[in-house]
Amino acid sequence: MRVAGIGFRRVAGIESLRAALDAAGGTTGVSLLATAAEKAEAPVLLALARDLGLPLRAVPRDLLSAQATATRSARTSEAFGTGSVAEAAALAAAGPGARLVAPRAVSPDGMATAAIAETEEP
Repeated sequence: MRVAGIGFRRVAGIESLRAALDAAGGTTGVSLLATAAEKAEAPVLLALARDLGLPLRAVPRDLLSAQATATRSARTSEAFGTGSVAEAAALAAAGPGARLVAPRAVSPDGMATAAIAETEEP
């Protein structure tokens, strides 16, 4: 299973989220989107999930902070307890044994990030 984790600023538009996903390798093979629980109801993310026809999983803070991320943002660490919302959400949602196949990629405007994690399906 492939999961795309998404992180974004409150003012990000859908173009920013799409650009971050493209920078992380696109949505080919992705079966689920994931983000921090605090961001899961954002209209822009709900619109992206609807447009892509993918379910969205909200990842609680304790599961985000339990993930070892490849990249680290001090601002994100302070706000969410993890170095990268995108990486941590992707890893947590993919489940035990997940690995990053695309670390955090940033949209050209800096408003969104995406990362892809993968695990074997049970």
